[in-house]
Amino acid sequence: MNKKTNSGLKIISLNRKASFNYFFEDLLEAGIVLKGSEIKSVREGKISIADSYAVEKNGEIVLINSHIATYKQASSANHNPLGERKLLLNKKEINKLIGKMQREGYTLVPTKMYFKNGKAKLEIAVAKGKKQFDKRATKKTRDWNRDKARYIRKSS
Repeated sequence: MNKKTNSGLKIISLNRKASFNYFFEDLLEAGIVLKGSEIKSVREGKISIADSYAVEKNGEIVLINSHIATYKQASSANHNPLGERKLLLNKKEINKLIGKMQREGYTLVPTKMYFKNGKAKLEIAVAKGKKQFDKRATKKTRDWNRDKARYIRKSS
């Protein structure tokens, strides 16, 4: 039997700032509820999840501050670009996330958005914020690894 080499993933948007500003503890895959004009705009790649985060509202997890550009060909009933969008998770996962956010001070940060078998998915991370000295240490190690690669390249 032949297996597919392509896993069916098409990455739409990445949140590169998240790994610099947060320590990730756990990664979850969640579906996202989108309207017709939103999904058409997402398919064109006009989405930004850089400053977004997820919170709990009425027993559901909601994505806030994600920007999906308006779809030009939509009718006058176009969507709100910065509206809240419900995330699709199991009740057990929702309760686990709510408990971590309330007790331990974690936050939910989206790391990437992608299509998986034609459906829009969002990877969210249970994350804890980094302090300023942690960010400096991350930058220092990243710069040192870059310089080290240069030295190795020059010597060989």
